[in-house]
Amino acid sequence: MASSRRMVFQRLDVAAFLSFFTYAAGSVVVPVALVALAADLGFPLDSGGMTAGGVLHLGRTLTMVGAMLFCGFAAGRWGQRRTFGWSVLLMALGLGLAALTPTYGVLLAAILLAGVGEGVVEGLATPFVQSLHAVEPGRYINIAHSFWSVGVFVTVLLSGALLSLGVSWRWLLAGIALLGIVPGALLLWPARGGALAAGSPPAVSWRRVVRQSVEILRLPRFWLFFTAMFLAGGGEFCLTFWSASYIQLYLNPAPWAGGVGTACVAAGMALGRSGWGYLIRQHHLHRLILGSALAGVAVTLCLPAVRTLGLFLVLLFLAGLATAPFWPSVQSRCADRLPQVDTTMLFILLSCAGVPGCGVLTWLMGVLGDGPVGLGRAFYLVPACYLILAGVIAWEGLLKATPRTPPAAAAPGGDGH
Repeated sequence: MASSRRMVFQRLDVAAFLSFFTYAAGSVVVPVALVALAADLGFPLDSGGMTAGGVLHLGRTLTMVGAMLFCGFAAGRWGQRRTFGWSVLLMALGLGLAALTPTYGVLLAAILLAGVGEGVVEGLATPFVQSLHAVEPGRYINIAHSFWSVGVFVTVLLSGALLSLGVSWRWLLAGIALLGIVPGALLLWPARGGALAAGSPPAVSWRRVVRQSVEILRLPRFWLFFTAMFLAGGGEFCLTFWSASYIQLYLNPAPWAGGVGTACVAAGMALGRSGWGYLIRQHHLHRLILGSALAGVAVTLCLPAVRTLGLFLVLLFLAGLATAPFWPSVQSRCADRLPQVDTTMLFILLSCAGVPGCGVLTWLMGVLGDGPVGLGRAFYLVPACYLILAGVIAWEGLLKATPRTPPAAAAPGGDGH
């Protein structure tokens, strides 16, 4: 009998949703405000500053990856929920310090600090939601990830409007830092009994965490999904990070125009993730990823040729719609295809591919934008990522399924939800 479409949410779901929202807001407020921020801090984008702008995200990526590699051990020692909650607050602290920065160097250091918190959030948020829902977790994961897109959408529209009104980018960063306190408090606030009980499981040995990681890394199929995550993350964040700057430099210099551009990407992603989260069945994730990748290739190939703002915005929305299912669906599909391994460590290791993909390809796009290629033609990186992603997912689908046996050990830091 077909399972019900009814979805049941609880307080910790709300905390995870708000964490994604805040994480997204902190990630995109810098690229939306990058033109004004760069001018204030002495690295204007129209005078060779695109590489410096890309370094901000690349440096953030490096600290995020380091934090993700550590977060499995932290979750094993203190529990997923507690580690998750304190990391949200650390992310907020870094953004607050970034709002006070007097120089580019101090800004970079603050972004690196925020990146530590963001890395743990990225590593634990998906397995945290998965642990809350044993039945069709892919639907809940897509819904949770839709709040990343909602956060992007709201932040870029509001930030673009406020910047156009003359509000300093510093106030925007400070506001997002304050917002981060809310999900942190929801995660850390003690509660009574049931699924909301404060998670304090017995400590998990670091040797067990290492053993679980090595078991995953030895599987050839895992590396196909690892590659897919790198490409998905890179394509997604190239669109998110550089679309606002491209619009302001080549189509319309107003900050609101850049904000609307990034908002179009986010709106497509929010609609796609929430819609697919409700409609898609777990056994159809493979078709969803493959079809979306091919659609994304067709749409993003057109971006560099567009010379009008309106058409560019429409294409950005369609690109966001095609991009929407990649990150959550690749992770959930991988968990289905590797049922014998620990899910928490699997999601952490997959995020260790997606986040570097975001950073490396965003940085590369900035380097190409500063060079003779130009930022317009650098957008061809996006369809290239999606085309290779489609090939990897198609190849993985031809492989024989892994026997469905339970993992040998419990997830590190699992809070029993």
